[in-house]
Amino acid sequence: MSNESNGNGSKIIIGILIVALIGSWVYFNNTKTEIITNYTTQVAVLDSTKNNIQAEFIAASAKVDSLTQQNTGLQGELLEKSNSIQKLKSNISNILRKKDATDKELAEAKSMIAELNGKVSNLLADLGKAQEENKQLTAQNQDLTNQNNTLATNLNSTQKEKERLQDLGSTLHASTFSIQAIRVKSDGSEKATETAKRANLIRLAFMIDKNKITPSGNQELYVCITGPDGKAIGDGGTFNTREDGTRIYANKLSVPYEQNVALPVSYDFKQVNKFTEGAYKVEVYHNGFKIGEGKTTLKKGGLFS
Repeated sequence: MSNESNGNGSKIIIGILIVALIGSWVYFNNTKTEIITNYTTQVAVLDSTKNNIQAEFIAASAKVDSLTQQNTGLQGELLEKSNSIQKLKSNISNILRKKDATDKELAEAKSMIAELNGKVSNLLADLGKAQEENKQLTAQNQDLTNQNNTLATNLNSTQKEKERLQDLGSTLHASTFSIQAIRVKSDGSEKATETAKRANLIRLAFMIDKNKITPSGNQELYVCITGPDGKAIGDGGTFNTREDGTRIYANKLSVPYEQNVALPVSYDFKQVNKFTEGAYKVEVYHNGFKIGEGKTTLKKGGLFS
């Protein structure tokens, strides 16, 4: 009886131990599963948080890259702000590249991304303001350019007008014109005549008036003579006038002019053919301008003229 009782007690104890062992194993497995589940959940949450931060960073980086590409010539304070943004972007990137980034580091990265977005917004605002100021400066510069062009045009016009007036002012003026037909006899004596068949030269006399602008020195005068038939007389050549186009001149005179001193000029015109009756017109040009003119009329004359 005693041995039998001992045997049953041992079996009971062993059974209890087995149950306890099984319970411990089950509890351990349950605990292990819970730990793994909790860790997996934490890792998933961590990965999700990192992914969200990564997505925010990508969006912010896109803004930064676009801003950098569109504004390559920044200077001064704007350049410093751009460099600060690039440095902040690099710091965030360094954190997110870590495989084992902690919650604290991710939180720091998230805060830095918010700061990055703020700096980008501020720089964009500064750039907009700078662009607006540049537009205003460009408009002002254009106005100044237009004003300068206008001033240059006016100055050029003034200079041309000054040169024109100086040109006009330096042009000599002839007065007291006297045109006479002269008969020169075989003995050299002269007598004025109004008869065409007796005249063998036309004498032109006039006075060059005083001029304070024309410098002293030889001045060229062109004498043009138009006959009764309306044609130019003479084979001296042609010259260009300021107002009457190209003219044929009978002679070119070089007169020794002295500044601000009146100068008498006399010129005799002869021709191979006899003079014909009618009006002879004499015009004198200087510096391309007509400075004086006169006329004389020769008559046919009678039998004993």
